[in-house]
Amino acid sequence: MLEIGKTNNLRIVKEVDFGLYLDGGESGEILIPTRYVPKNAKVDEYLDVFIYHDSEDRLIATTETPLAQVDQFAYLKVKQLTQVGAFLEWGLMKDLLVPFREQKYEMFNNTSYLVRVYLDKVSKRIAATTKLDRYIDNVPYDYEEGQEVDLIIWEKTDLGYKVIINEEHTGLLYANEIFTPVHVGMKTKGFIKRLREDEKIDVSLQKQGFVHVDETSQMILEKLKTRGGFIEANDNTSPESIKHMFGISKKVFKKAIGSLYKERLITIEDRGIRLVK
Repeated sequence: MLEIGKTNNLRIVKEVDFGLYLDGGESGEILIPTRYVPKNAKVDEYLDVFIYHDSEDRLIATTETPLAQVDQFAYLKVKQLTQVGAFLEWGLMKDLLVPFREQKYEMFNNTSYLVRVYLDKVSKRIAATTKLDRYIDNVPYDYEEGQEVDLIIWEKTDLGYKVIINEEHTGLLYANEIFTPVHVGMKTKGFIKRLREDEKIDVSLQKQGFVHVDETSQMILEKLKTRGGFIEANDNTSPESIKHMFGISKKVFKKAIGSLYKERLITIEDRGIRLVK
């Protein structure tokens, strides 16, 4: 079955001067214009194509890849404000509309927003919305503490950042546990830190416990090797300096160098830490 707004694998049924026609099943034959046709494409071969409506409301195929497909989140920039809504740049010739009814807040030109791409059930047209809540936390979660997950930074809060976990659930990333730059719309890997009794989820950008310390220890060793075997940082160094130099908290840093010291891989001196030769 043809999926509008997604990549489909379709068979080439005939060649014309202005492109190829693909078998769209119940939707009929769908044109892929010449400018998108791969070299040496032949009748009866299959192509991976993205299906959407062109400016004249006809189904059309392209081998170009949009920044997001239907049922996906993306951080997209407003290209134009019109009487019907905001048009976003999303990697195709035809821009993506956020209708006024789908704008949770006022949108401005040349500003990027986190949106969800959807297919309108009535018009069958692809559109986007900033009203994201309806697409999240609709199914029970099945995570384990320490599990690696995909995160999208959603909104800044007083405590840190609200995030989207695996494009299905919400979580909270605390500001005092962020040691590398983040921004709204950013996609990154993270870890389930805590599953709370109120069914809310705390996440972290770092692994918790000894596993993270082991990885951090390796990172510190690599930095020592690249800096001639000495780094001016130890237990007395300020948390801000530790965060700037290593991108971790002072608590994690102290655990890591303690582990390295016990393994006799480093010495801890008054001015810093030194690699044992």
